[in-house]
Amino acid sequence: MTTTTAAPPNVRAHPDPAPPRHLPEPWLLAALLIGTAVAYLWGLGASGWANSFYSAAVQAGSVSWKAFFFGSSDAANSITVDKPPASLWVMALSVRAFGLSSWSILVPQALMGVATVALLWATVRRYFGAAAGLLAGLVLALTPVAVLMFRFNNPDALLVLLVVASVWALLRGVSDGRTRWLVLAGAFVGLGFLTKQLQVMLVVPPLALTYLLFGPPKLGRRVLQLFAALAAMVAAAGWWLLTVELWPADSRPWIGGSQDNSILELTLGYNGLGRLSGNERGSVVPGGRGGAEAMAGGPPGGGGGMWGSTGITRMFDAAQGGQIAWLIPAALILGVLGIVLRGRASRRDTQRAALVLFGTWLLVTGLVFSFMAGIFHAYYTVALAPQIAALVAAGAVLGWRRRDVLWVRIVLALTVAATAAWSWELLGRSQEFVPWLRWVVLVAGVASAAALLAPRLTGRVAAVSAGAALFAGLAGPAAYALDTIGSPHMGSIVSAGPNTGGMGGPGGFLIRKEGHGPGGFAGGRGGMPQTGVVLPGGVAVPDGMAPPGRAGGAAGPGAAGGLLRGSEPSAETMALLEADADRYTWVAAAVGSNSASGYQLATGDPVMPIGGFNGSDPSPSLAQFQQYVAEGRIHYFIGGGGMGPGDSGGSGAQISEWVAQNFAATTVDGATMYDLTAPRVQAGP
Repeated sequence: MTTTTAAPPNVRAHPDPAPPRHLPEPWLLAALLIGTAVAYLWGLGASGWANSFYSAAVQAGSVSWKAFFFGSSDAANSITVDKPPASLWVMALSVRAFGLSSWSILVPQALMGVATVALLWATVRRYFGAAAGLLAGLVLALTPVAVLMFRFNNPDALLVLLVVASVWALLRGVSDGRTRWLVLAGAFVGLGFLTKQLQVMLVVPPLALTYLLFGPPKLGRRVLQLFAALAAMVAAAGWWLLTVELWPADSRPWIGGSQDNSILELTLGYNGLGRLSGNERGSVVPGGRGGAEAMAGGPPGGGGGMWGSTGITRMFDAAQGGQIAWLIPAALILGVLGIVLRGRASRRDTQRAALVLFGTWLLVTGLVFSFMAGIFHAYYTVALAPQIAALVAAGAVLGWRRRDVLWVRIVLALTVAATAAWSWELLGRSQEFVPWLRWVVLVAGVASAAALLAPRLTGRVAAVSAGAALFAGLAGPAAYALDTIGSPHMGSIVSAGPNTGGMGGPGGFLIRKEGHGPGGFAGGRGGMPQTGVVLPGGVAVPDGMAPPGRAGGAAGPGAAGGLLRGSEPSAETMALLEADADRYTWVAAAVGSNSASGYQLATGDPVMPIGGFNGSDPSPSLAQFQQYVAEGRIHYFIGGGGMGPGDSGGSGAQISEWVAQNFAATTVDGATMYDLTAPRVQAGP
């Protein structure tokens, strides 16, 4: 819709110019989307099973519709993953169509990335023009953590696509006031809930606030329309939740991540309020206890903890900075600039509505991530990427169109200079990674900022200044993105770009030998044990919990896997498991989902993950496991997998002890195997 606006007194009032006619938008859009597709698809197979925890569930869902529906870790439906299954559904359908492989699992994720870039382009273009749309798509496509997660098999790829879709739909509703757009936005949020539960709710306050402030109908109708959106959200997510809750517990899998076999407990506890408070039953470190003190059983940490220090600067620290923070200062400044430039526009001004929506979404999500005391990983910050891209693009284009006003040029110049200086700092955190680039970025940023202050910024000077500003803002993220594309990523916890001395590396948690590596542990903390890996907060954990390294080498003693890395079965182990496999419900059982995952993916047969992801869920109980063994339903027990140090009531330790007492152990290529069909004595409780 077209709106008439009044500019503030110090801004010359004139309508926004139409997009330049000579802009070859179709060709540039094709280049953006094709380039994104090539970047996200390039060398995907090198990451193998990526996060084998989810890959095993995808494999299970590809052979069992029951496992598909519930998101079970194994086709025999012993336990689910600790998230709802929407993202697994997409990958499992791909595997059903094309067979089980790394490509069939990861290609849908990459295509979701391309779709997200296209949808953000369409959203920003509708309200700010072609240049802004293309710039927003480019910024999103080059954000390092977005490159990582759209090439990985975690639920975040689908979550980001669905949330961007909800924003697109809501803004369409702001444009014309039709209820159908509100209903569609609510449905997208509901599907996001089936992807990653309460994390999707971070977009709900910005959506509701934006429509209440800027929606076309009268206030009473706007409120009713928002209730219609709420109903659509509940319906889109509630049908699955209600089915799971009403399904008889003895005929469905255990709800992974819950201690009471309840999807509601998982929603409100482990994946809900526990993430904010840190009191997550069944977590690696339950009760929110922090850092090394928690590992030692001491009192809660102060401002930091197992998952790193909380606070307003969290998004800028060593773990998160290179993932997402390159353009956060620019997004905040340019977002405010854009809102100011809309002046005294009418209440229904769609440009201001879009800026408010993206800005409040960035603030709500960023503040929650900064202060949440529970489980937090750097890759969560992909949820900030669309807002940053949209605000940078929209604010930059609005400011550029008003560059004839001195104060606007000053703000643009300061933004470019600050962005270049911040990129210089981020690039300097990994001194061996293209060390020359930080200086080129700094020079380009200073030169562009100086040019922006010129009284007449037109013609060739304007083009050169804009190009230098674009380089200063995107060269650092692009370098990190290229490094991410060229590196395999495996394990449960991954990060983009080079090692910066923080908590994560391209393959997962980093191993630091004592006295080696830049900065030691966690940004300068050295002297950690040789046999551990660094967790957030500088905590060393046993090798058995370590994930693979960046090129896929085992971080600890290998075949059985551990808490954070999948098992790596040898040919001899696979031959044992596959012998008479059709006689058993589970060819093997292992403590922890990652320990079980590699064996299941290699054989294609169900492997029971005792205790779920952390090995701490009470599934199955010792009595249930003994009954399965007595009925001849499990062939082998594989020892050596890692349980979380904060085991909070799981039965894995009891089962392991009972097996060791009653069955003989055989070591096969580093894996400890127990044949549960051949007890040393009459097996019993």
